[in-house]
Amino acid sequence: MSRPKFLVIEDNPADIELLRFALDKQGEPYDLDILMDGEQALQFIEEHRAGTRAPDPCVILLDVHLPRFDGLQILKALKQAPALTHIRVIMLTSFASIEEEAQIASLGAVYRTKPAGLRQYMDLGEEIFEVCKTMVFA
Repeated sequence: MSRPKFLVIEDNPADIELLRFALDKQGEPYDLDILMDGEQALQFIEEHRAGTRAPDPCVILLDVHLPRFDGLQILKALKQAPALTHIRVIMLTSFASIEEEAQIASLGAVYRTKPAGLRQYMDLGEEIFEVCKTMVFA
């Protein structure tokens, strides 16, 4: 079985490091790509449309509030890219409105409040690995 690959689109270095720590503590090998803003995320999507980027991540963790282009814009672009629509997207934010949550759900992504502590990051790390395992064996 190949190593699961995750993509994190997040502009806060502290959140990235906590997530990396939580993933490392799962005790399984993985690959992690990190994009720091919406512009990099749109470039990632375009590279997939052009067929110049592989392999696909099994999970994308996407911050709702990003510089340059927000997470909802990125999610819409992901859902319009046929090569990427199968990827599970988990949207993370500390400040979602009810309207944003409804939009996220209508676009087929899962909404999660950003973890507030290490235990919640550990739970998120476990969830991410479980998503990939169910995709591999489904």
